[in-house]
Amino acid sequence: MTWLIRPFLALLALAPLLAAPSSLAAQDRRDHERARAALEAGQIRPLTDILAEVERRYRGRVIEADLERDDGQWLYELKILPPNGRVFTIELDAATGQFLRGRGPIQERTPGEAATPPRSTGR
Repeated sequence: MTWLIRPFLALLALAPLLAAPSSLAAQDRRDHERARAALEAGQIRPLTDILAEVERRYRGRVIEADLERDDGQWLYELKILPPNGRVFTIELDAATGQFLRGRGPIQERTPGEAATPPRSTGR
């Protein structure tokens, strides 16, 4: 009888893992819809505008961008990879682009320093 129960228990243990991808896709879709609604309502600035400002101000390139809502405030959290390879994170007010806080060895550009052109992906 235990030979019948073991496979059932194994399948039962895997059930949440099998269901997770569809629930993650649904969450991503809701996040995308919330972000679009916030942009259309004028509550946040477009990410492309924010990225252009970040590229002018900081050394490196953005490798991850997240839009979050914290205590009623929209925030962009950006991870930046500078030439020295030591990733740093900055948090910006998504409505104004104002710097709120940072973590890691933040590298700002010096006045007159040109932004590094984006690397080609070879495609």
